[in-house]
Amino acid sequence: MSSTPGLLADVVPSSFVDGPGNRYVVFLQGCSFDCLACHNPHTIGRHATAFTHRVEAADLADEIACVAPFLTGVTVSGGEATVQWEFVRDLFAALRDRPATAHLTRLVDTNGDADPDVWAELVPVMDGAMVDLKAIEPDVHRVLTGHGNDRVLESIRLLDRVGRLAEVRLLVIPGVNDAPEHVDATARWLVALGSCPPVMVLGFRHAGTREVARRFREATPADLTTVVERLREGGVGARRATDPARADR
Repeated sequence: MSSTPGLLADVVPSSFVDGPGNRYVVFLQGCSFDCLACHNPHTIGRHATAFTHRVEAADLADEIACVAPFLTGVTVSGGEATVQWEFVRDLFAALRDRPATAHLTRLVDTNGDADPDVWAELVPVMDGAMVDLKAIEPDVHRVLTGHGNDRVLESIRLLDRVGRLAEVRLLVIPGVNDAPEHVDATARWLVALGSCPPVMVLGFRHAGTREVARRFREATPADLTTVVERLREGGVGARRATDPARADR
């Protein structure tokens, strides 16, 4: 196991909104983006705080094993999971190799901002990645995150090629990334992947965000339906999140 422990922001022992089934969710501290619309801004900083704690991968695997009979899988989120990819790799390997936890699916909840070398380490030990695509247009993506989306798009392509793209998720921020031409461009790009992965459409909420995000309007059910229907017209198998909490990342 790695000698470097993971820096955790929180754990949720039972969640039905962070992947399929009942999942143990690990929220790692630190993110490579500084998203204006982030629903967990306290997890962006990469340094330890009074609310974080460090844990060895083997010790966390032991804790998960205790509740494994009641779980479907484990999701590692953040922050950004790939910022601490060594810890994620070692945790997933430990879960895979233990009889008590071998049945659990292992998913990464990611912004996609990772090098191919990181995915080369994680792909052998994970079942899939749920990738957030903040915006298909580079300029809009930069406004929302402070970064371009080249690495995000390349991560989606890579994960699709190796059969580890579990889901692409779109957070709808009305008036920012939901223009018809923007949605159409997103659909065309996803369809061009070939496999056209499942897409979850989420709605932006003010809950948990910083003051800077209050300039954005919350997404209504009608906003989400409009985006879903337009994506479907473009050939994408999109659906709305049934629980608003699914957007709380």
